[in-house]
Order: sequence, then C-alpha cells, then structure tokens
Amino acid sequence: MTDDANHGAADVRPPQDTAPGSVRGAILRHGVINFFNLIILLPLAWVLLMSVKSLPDAMRGDFWPHSFDFTHYPYVFQKIVTLPVNLFNSIYVTTGTVLITTVCAVLAGYALVHIKPRGAGVVITALLISLYFPTRVVSIISIFETQHWLGLINNTSGLILPYVTLQLAISCLIMRSMFQLVPHEIIESARIDGAGHLRCLWEVGLPMVRNGLVVIFIVNFVAAWGEYLLCITLIDDEAKRTMPVVLAAAQGGQGQWSWPNLAAVYVIVVTPGIVAFTFAQKLFFKGLLEGALKG
Repeated sequence: MTDDANHGAADVRPPQDTAPGSVRGAILRHGVINFFNLIILLPLAWVLLMSVKSLPDAMRGDFWPHSFDFTHYPYVFQKIVTLPVNLFNSIYVTTGTVLITTVCAVLAGYALVHIKPRGAGVVITALLISLYFPTRVVSIISIFETQHWLGLINNTSGLILPYVTLQLAISCLIMRSMFQLVPHEIIESARIDGAGHLRCLWEVGLPMVRNGLVVIFIVNFVAAWGEYLLCITLIDDEAKRTMPVVLAAAQGGQGQWSWPNLAAVYVIVVTPGIVAFTFAQKLFFKGLLEGALKG
C-alpha cells in the first residue's frame, strides 16, 4: 500500500520550466514582428502628424509637433474645389468594381468546382497565364480604344469596366480555391433534395466561403481605390477623376503646397482603405490561410 502510494507520488512531477531556447526564440520572433510593424506604422504616423503640424514645425523636422494646426484639412478642401466630388468618385468606382467583380468571381468559382462545364481546364489555364502578364500596361492602348468605341472616355462610370476586367482573373482563382473547400457531397445532397444550383450557391456555398469573400473584397478594394494609370488615361475632366490622380496632381505642384497640406491629402486618400482593412483583417487572414491550406 505504501509502496504503491510512493510510486504514484513519484509519477506526479512538477511541470518543467520553459526551456531557455524556446524563450529566446519567442522573443526573437516577436522582435522581428514588432520591427516590421514599426516599418509600416512609423511612416503612417509621420504623415498623420505632419498633417497637423504648424509650418515652422514642418520645416524643423521634429517627429512630434510643438503645436498642432488642424487648418490644413479645410485648406485642402478650399484649394482643391473638386475634392469632395473626387472622393465620391473613388467611393463610387471602388464600390461598383468590388460588387461586380465579387458577383462574377463567386459565380465562376462555383461553376468551375461544382458544375465543371466543358472546357473548365482551359479557362483555369487561361486565368493562370493572364496573371504573368503586365496586363494593365501592355493593354492600355486596347483599353483606350475599347472605351472610345463604347463612348466611355471621360466617363467616371466607364472606369468600372476595365477595373473589373483586370481584377477578374485573380478573383475567380481565389473563389475557385475557396469553393474547393466545400465538399461535393453537401452540394449533391442539396441537389437531390430539389435545390437548383443558384439555391445551392446561396444557401450552402456562400455561408461556407464567406472568408474568401472578404479576401476578394480587400484585394479589389485596394486595387480599385489606388488605381492611377487608367484613370489619368481615360479621364480628362478633373471633376470626374478619382483621388489617386488628385493626389499626384497635388504632389506635382509642390511649389504651391506646403508639406502639411500635402500630408493632409495623403491622409484623406489612405484613411478609407485603412478603416476597411481594420474591420475585415481577421476574416481576411483566415481566408488567406484556408486558401493556402487548400493549395
């Protein structure tokens, strides 16, 4: 009895301390992560602080301002008369691009995985090959001629069509990888119960690939919100252009702009993207992880 008790007590050992090597590894990993976080955050913080610095503070070069001056934002809106319209144009074009691209990518991804039409392999190959070409630069003349033929030159709504076209390949491939996570048996069971493909997609497929929707939302939002080349090529009227072109024009005229005013324009341009990514970052990285695991 005593021997058994002693034997049982001997088996209960106190938990060992964490090995020094693992502690050093964790410290190193967190140090590297924090280092790259600083590389990203410090320039953003510098621009934000620059936008509220007084002119003497801006010329002095100190990181933290001695006095805050919030008049640069009203000055920007007064100097660039079309700025509210340009901001609305960016929101309008980006929203249209994201919605249309998402709908097309969801339908294509579902069809390529669960309907498998004839020639699906050729379509997938063509989508993959298109990613290796600088389409935005190579096809700029063809895009201009197509837009001119459609009467969409100098038309803000006309930007949505090429934006959708340029982002469609990567969006379709992302949604295809996400729909591959949906078991065929679930779709087939719904089909046997009498559901059509659209109902299967809406009630079965979409709830299971919502993280993938967030991924293509962020990808298309960033691409459309920051697009410059097509906008400046297809739009001549300042009031019909989007914010990246306005930002470039303000930066090009630095003789009339002080650095705090220019920083205020930067803050206005990048804030919507930062806000959108902040709310969607968890689902975004989860969707990327699911797609990577499937790949």
